[in-house]
Amino acid sequence: AVGSGKGGVGKSTISTNLAIALQKSGAKVGLCDCDLYGPSVAMMLGATDEQPLANDKNEIMPIDAHGIKAISMGFLISDDSPVIVRGPLATRYVQQFLRQCVWGELDYLILDLPPGTGDIQLTIVQTVALDGAVIVTTPQEIALIDARKASSMFQKVNVPILGIVENMAWFECDHGEKYPIFGDGGGGKEAERLGVPLLAQVPLNMETRHRGDNGEPVATLDPETDAISKTFQSLAEKVSTAVNA
Repeated sequence: AVGSGKGGVGKSTISTNLAIALQKSGAKVGLCDCDLYGPSVAMMLGATDEQPLANDKNEIMPIDAHGIKAISMGFLISDDSPVIVRGPLATRYVQQFLRQCVWGELDYLILDLPPGTGDIQLTIVQTVALDGAVIVTTPQEIALIDARKASSMFQKVNVPILGIVENMAWFECDHGEKYPIFGDGGGGKEAERLGVPLLAQVPLNMETRHRGDNGEPVATLDPETDAISKTFQSLAEKVSTAVNA
């Protein structure tokens, strides 16, 4: 599971690029967008025009994109259509994504969680046995407050925290100087407080944003020539090691 207590910190960016980086390592990977109200995965994978089909058993066939299997509410509704459902129906949708999708044989299923610590998170914990959770935060204290709540939730339901990803860690100018726009070192301090690894620091980067908007995630680039792709490759290796330890 990839989660945080707060919206807008980049969970979908981290989830999508982590899934692709794991796939590039040779693994079979699925990506389940559990954020029904603000689904982002369809756009990030460049598959907003795709619609999943059902087989003769009325099971959902995930979309194939960039070598991974994916399901998202973004495949089922148009960009301007809100999902207006109460908690019980939302949890039923998530259960269908997990139980009634033909995921096939996977090495990893990445769950991109919505913000908060509510119905959907609890449904996921009760529906599947999670190997671990990656907590995404930005460096500033206002985001770390909510990240702590997410961490505490996973601890209370006995889900191991694999580590922290600090997103938007800094902005780097063309001449190489780094500007910690949202604060400096907050993710590292939180990882130390929890006694878990700081898995990655992902900078605020125009290319990452542009590629996410255009359905060509930065992790698809060659990590030997692109620093951000290399960061996600390293993150994938650390997550794989932690899950398979």
